[in-house]
Amino acid sequence: MKILVIGSGGREHALVWKIAQSPLVEKVYCAPGNPGIGTIAENVQIKVDDLAGLLAFARKEAIDLTVVGPELPLSLGVVDLFEEYGLKIFGARKNAAIIEASKAFSKDLMKKYHVPTAAYEVFTEVEPAIAFIDKVGVPIVVKADGLAAGKGVIIAQTRDEAVSAVTDMLSGNAFGSAGSRVVIEEFLRGEEASFLAFTDGENIIPLASAQDHKAVYDGDTGPNTGGMGAYSPAPVVTPAIHEKAMEEVMRRTVDGMAAEGRPYRGVLYAGLMIDGDNVKTLEFNARFGDPECQPLLMRMKSDIVPVLMAVAEKDISNVQIEWHDKAAVCVVMAAQNYPGDYAKGDVITGLDVANADDLFVFHAGTALDNGRLITNGGRVLGVTALGSTVKEAIERAYSGVSTISWRGVHYRKDIGRKALIGR
Repeated sequence: MKILVIGSGGREHALVWKIAQSPLVEKVYCAPGNPGIGTIAENVQIKVDDLAGLLAFARKEAIDLTVVGPELPLSLGVVDLFEEYGLKIFGARKNAAIIEASKAFSKDLMKKYHVPTAAYEVFTEVEPAIAFIDKVGVPIVVKADGLAAGKGVIIAQTRDEAVSAVTDMLSGNAFGSAGSRVVIEEFLRGEEASFLAFTDGENIIPLASAQDHKAVYDGDTGPNTGGMGAYSPAPVVTPAIHEKAMEEVMRRTVDGMAAEGRPYRGVLYAGLMIDGDNVKTLEFNARFGDPECQPLLMRMKSDIVPVLMAVAEKDISNVQIEWHDKAAVCVVMAAQNYPGDYAKGDVITGLDVANADDLFVFHAGTALDNGRLITNGGRVLGVTALGSTVKEAIERAYSGVSTISWRGVHYRKDIGRKALIGR
């Protein structure tokens, strides 16, 4: 088989890494890819939003399966386009990817189909939004409605922060068209977890549990990012919580999307807030989480290619997935000042000694400059390790981190710590 992966980040590096291990696969391409991906696949210089270019390449090379990594091409309709030409592709169609592309849509869907979530209102004007903030009080959560690369969520601790967030989004154009409408919702307390599942629009197969770390600094402080690290399994997802998430979140959502005439096929990501035995849904993503994808795929024992193909063929009723007993931890190494204005072009050193048994460094924002590896994004690398326990995986991942350096490198030093507390 020849497979094309669309995307250029850590998630796509992990997908290429896992797909390339399949005995079914003869060749892997990635568009546009990155230097790390280029060591195990052929990078193709086509942008993720160049749907016509991607289609032309897939047809010319007789690609057997295309796997979509990021949300942008999904929201633009790349799956619809490929299927129109009879090509097999893994991902949600445009009318289903709206579950991520519009937070207002996803909140309304959850309300209609009784998926547990925070109370909310949707606003397009500043004054009514501020009135709602005053009515509910703080802390409160302000979300840009559209796609904002994981950064369109502000957890406001004070009224001034909340008003500033609303004003920046609706008047100041902080997130462009993504912020022309905002969702304001009650602040939920508890511990977050990421719950992912493959679905063909009817059948649902859960992945292993995982937990992301959104805030940029230790102790979950500072602004939200696209994710500073993740680990799997997440002890907070007990068997009882798993069952509740499957029944009340995944089942109701997949059935609800089908009832709306928007059958959801692909991988569905639910961000959950868990407080005791209470589960509420924070958000949905229409693709693998990044960085959750990295530890999850390291733990996946099964060949991923038959799973992806079964989803593309719209029937996963006979699919089973095996997982390694080991734990996995991914520590994201980011550029200085991320998620704000960060520098690019800093030389990365020490990468050659980082990779070892049960440890792999996934590239997220890197580039080559005259043969030197340099930083080229906010999140630069995802150092991911396996261990017999979460504690061992944490130690192994940070041992890899300690060998890698560049000017102003930043990473959290507490990734996975929640898995160790009181357990």
